[in-house]
Amino acid sequence: MASRSNIEWTEATWNPVTGCTKISEGCRHCYAATMAKRLQAMGNPRYKNGFKVTLHHDLITLPLTWKKPRLIFVNSMSDLFHKDVPLEFIQQVFETMEKAYWHTFQILTKRSDRLLELAPHLPWPDNVWQGVSVEDERVKFRIDDLRKIPAKIRFLSCEPLIGPLENLNLEGIHWVIAGGESGPGARPMKVEWVRSLRDQCVNQDVAFFFKQWGGVQKFRTGRTLDDRTWDELPVRPRLNSEVSLQPV
Repeated sequence: MASRSNIEWTEATWNPVTGCTKISEGCRHCYAATMAKRLQAMGNPRYKNGFKVTLHHDLITLPLTWKKPRLIFVNSMSDLFHKDVPLEFIQQVFETMEKAYWHTFQILTKRSDRLLELAPHLPWPDNVWQGVSVEDERVKFRIDDLRKIPAKIRFLSCEPLIGPLENLNLEGIHWVIAGGESGPGARPMKVEWVRSLRDQCVNQDVAFFFKQWGGVQKFRTGRTLDDRTWDELPVRPRLNSEVSLQPV
């Protein structure tokens, strides 16, 4: 439930929760749901429940055993703020992130309403980045919710980008990731949507990361925009040093 990641904007994944439910159009072709079914068919014990929300208590403290600092995507196979994840469990995850100060944790949710509700009950150390998914105009309200969260770094994941996002207010937002949908049934992404996001970030001094064009075979379409890659991060964590292991 924790591994090196091929996701371009992170280095590792940590999944103390697996499973989720679909709540908006960005979820239509959820890669995690497809992968969970595959892992269940392969007999992976972590996915005996398929894509039903499942808590893995034995994985809560895992990052404390990793010596080398990493960028860690929290719950790539779920949503930490799903209604079926109790506050007490979320608090335990945050406690681990606070103790593992040498890592940088990236949390992404579509449930900005619950994030906003629970935020006062959680610690917000500097090494925890909080993001929301914003796939089209219909869910722009998530940005306003995120702006109220006391995270040091707040970011948007506009992936899969399935519609234009114009005239965004990026005040209090530090990073924007954009990318097209990939895999079977992938919906097209227009180049003008991506350029508009890039230009809004440049004009508002927000780091921009372009992940992929996507498509059925995303390796054919690449990830360059206007003849270059966009790999900006809001800050560049130290990733080369090691620390003494902390008590688990």
